[in-house]
Order: sequence, then structure tokens, then C-alpha cells
Amino acid sequence: MSNMAKLFSTRGAKSTIITTPLNSKILQKPIDLFKNLNPSLEIDIHIFDFPCVELGLPEECENVDFFTANNSEDKGYITLKFFLSTRFFKDQLEKLLEKTRPDCLVADMFFPWATEAAEKCHVPRLVFHGTGYFSLCAGYSIKVHKPQNRVASSCEPFVIPNLPGDIVITQEQIIDGDNESGMGKFMIEVRESEVKSSASTSLNLITIRGFEEKAQRGKKASIDEAECLRWLDSKKPDSVIYISRGSVACFNNEQLIGIAAGFKASGINFIWVVRKNTDEKEEWLPEEMEERTKDGGEDERKTK
Repeated sequence: MSNMAKLFSTRGAKSTIITTPLNSKILQKPIDLFKNLNPSLEIDIHIFDFPCVELGLPEECENVDFFTANNSEDKGYITLKFFLSTRFFKDQLEKLLEKTRPDCLVADMFFPWATEAAEKCHVPRLVFHGTGYFSLCAGYSIKVHKPQNRVASSCEPFVIPNLPGDIVITQEQIIDGDNESGMGKFMIEVRESEVKSSASTSLNLITIRGFEEKAQRGKKASIDEAECLRWLDSKKPDSVIYISRGSVACFNNEQLIGIAAGFKASGINFIWVVRKNTDEKEEWLPEEMEERTKDGGEDERKTK
């Protein structure tokens, strides 16, 4: 979302990022750097109050990192509680929209109440999806055409209709939530709010130029940009792939061991971005892969 705000500002729009006190500390440095590199552009941060404890959440539970960085048993409950608690922002948002009268509001898909607030203030609302158009199109096609209902078993592969190429999956790979569960009902609300919104957008539209600014995104990595560039410069053009499952996906050590073994067997050069789980020791990286990383060899790893 911060990258989209930067993109808007490069097109001459005044951009305001709405966030919470804890998240503002994460965003402030890259935003300040962006403003220093682009002094003529207008981009700012506006902080909303979010009293976690009063809302029944753990202290400092202000973003998804809090409950996705570990695999605790109550993660599902905390996740739903967090999403529902964000409605606390609605009144604050309406007051800000009434005061500033922006040209549009871009709000994450998990903020369905934002459509109501924007409509009340006569401001167009764009729904932001933190994923790419490929997965959105695949999910939409499966929802509309239901190809999974035309196979004999849950493990029989089928082609997703209306996508270029033969994209094959099985019924077992489809995330088909229970509409009667708390999360299922919430997702119905999310989908209904998107239908009522003005438009949707996703990560595919966001491209910010400038290596120095890109290197400051996210949390501090285990390697710096200079080390990463040196390693990349030692490789032939088009010989390195970038691997990342995003900032929300969680894998336990057993899963990471399997993924690392696959990368090792492939023989390819890669940069693999992996988030750290707070509840597990980092013992999944094969020793020989760790050694090649230390020696600046054919593999590289970047953890966040």
C-alpha cells in the first residue's frame, strides 16, 4: 500500500498513508527516504488510534505479522478477531474523509467497512488486493465455472477455464472455506463490499523505480543490498531466480526443509526470501547450502 501511495505521488497526486502507531514506525524511514529523493512530491502519514487491549487483542497486535510470525493454536481466532476489530477505524476514517475530501480511498480488501465510510462521504473506494492478478483470475474462474465439480475425485487434476495455457490443479488444492464459520461469514462481507466499491487493484500495478528506495522496503534483512548486488553481479544475466511466498505465508521447519531440498536439487542460482518464525529455531537450511551462502557461492538467502 505504501508503494501505491508513492506511485500516486509520482503522478502528481497528494498521497496520505493511514496507519497505526506501531506501523508508522516501520513506514516512516522509507517514506522519509522517498521524500528526500523526491522533494517535490507530496506524501505523508496519518496515524489512527487502535487500542489493541481494549478491543480484546494482545498488546501491539497492529498488523498481520503479530499472528503470522508463529504457528500458535489460537492463530485462527486472533486473525479473525483482528480483522473484525479494524472496524474501530471506521469513525476515524469518516472524519478524515469529511475533512480532507480526497479524490479516492484505497483500502485493503479486509476492510469491508471502508466501502460504507467512503460511500457516506461520497468518495470512490478502490479495493486493494495484496496478491497478483493471476491468483485473482484463477480464483474467480473457479468460483464462476466450478470445474472442480466435474472431476471424479478430489485428487483428479483439472484445467482452470479461461486462463492462458493449461493451468492444472486438483480440488484438494482449492481453499474452499466454510461459509458458516466466523471467517467464512467475514469473507462473504469482504466480497459483497468489493462488489459495491468503485474498482479493484493489486500488486501487479505497483512499480517503483530506484534501487536505493527499494532496498529500504520491509524489515531489516540478514544481508544488505551491497552484498546482494555483489553476488548478483557475479552471476550470468538471466541465471538467477527470485523466490518469495510473501509476508503472510507461514511454513514450519519441516516444510522449509523440503523446499530447500528441492532448490538444492534443481542446481539453479536463486535468492530466496524467507520470514522467520518466532516459535521455532532456524534449523531447516541444509548445512552445505549454508556453507555456500557464507562463501558467496551459487546460492543466496535473504531472511526477513
